[in-house]
Amino acid sequence: MRTAASEMFGLDLPIFAFSHCRDVVAAVSQAGGMGVLGCAYLTPERLAEELAWIDDHVGDRPYGVDLLMPNRYDTSVPPRITIADLPQRQMDFLRQALDEAGIPPLPADAREELIGQELDKLHLTPKQAGELLEVALQHPVKLVVNALGTPPRDMVDMLHARGIKVGSLIGKLDHAYRQRDAGVDLIVAQGHEAGGHSGKITSMILWPQVVDAVAPLPVLAAGGIGRGRQMAAALPLGADGIWCGSLWLGTAESEVLPETKERFFAASADDAIQTRARTGKPVRMLRSALTELWERDDAPDFLPMPLQTAVMVESRLRVERARAREFLTYPVGQVVGDMQQPSSVRQVVHGLLDEFVDAVERLNGLVHGD
Repeated sequence: MRTAASEMFGLDLPIFAFSHCRDVVAAVSQAGGMGVLGCAYLTPERLAEELAWIDDHVGDRPYGVDLLMPNRYDTSVPPRITIADLPQRQMDFLRQALDEAGIPPLPADAREELIGQELDKLHLTPKQAGELLEVALQHPVKLVVNALGTPPRDMVDMLHARGIKVGSLIGKLDHAYRQRDAGVDLIVAQGHEAGGHSGKITSMILWPQVVDAVAPLPVLAAGGIGRGRQMAAALPLGADGIWCGSLWLGTAESEVLPETKERFFAASADDAIQTRARTGKPVRMLRSALTELWERDDAPDFLPMPLQTAVMVESRLRVERARAREFLTYPVGQVVGDMQQPSSVRQVVHGLLDEFVDAVERLNGLVHGD
């Protein structure tokens, strides 16, 4: 499948897979697409380990990294958030709610260490993203994607000088213009249906708008792609490939807890809701008792990024350690309604391609009257 995006990286398939799991990244690259590792919740030391592992498992196949480099963030927040920096009202609210639900607290003698370890993983400011980028540049990455804002022009120029392509995720048309003017090589047009940070415009409207606006810049379609028919719709709308994240969460290679995967398989599309509970910015994620706490009348205000992410750390640890099923949540798109059983990455790729071919043949039959 030759498109501008697949030709750019020498891919067999114009399938770009975002994942926080190195196994998924490697498996998609091995299958002929391009895995892209999400780095925002890794320390520089851990990122170095993950990329070294990927290097050993993809051979000469290309892969990329995805950073969170927001254009707007609370500069009053210290570069390294500690427990002492967490607002007491939000912490007390969450702690009391989980206590009332019978979810065990963290061990008293290990609580601060456990929370501190998680806080150290948060790399959600431009400076911290820069630290991760320095690590990534020590490995043969072929693509750097900014998932939350416009990359600085000097960073784009530096990456281009090293032969590395640059991409950015956008959710509205004016964002696409800014990315184009910043010199990026490709744009990921992410519709409202997508998991994680997503905007308000649906994919069927957004994709062709962005394609027309930034031509001839390659555009990857994202948001609501979980099947081959959706892939077959994206390419005629002008996309040069697809960008998928939620699709891989139910695979055997995924890092997600087995109990969370079970919740995915039982969920419907409308269980993937937008909430500010995770980061302070709108994130589409699986509805759970934990996200619903923030809908209560007595819930405190959401905090700005990255404080909201930090204040959720203890609750997430408590829920995951207890395997408290009804409270488990994870960023996921509306395609969760089609995730019904475990599979491997290779099975997902084959399923995409099989249904894609069927959809194209059906369209050809309609056009030619066969």
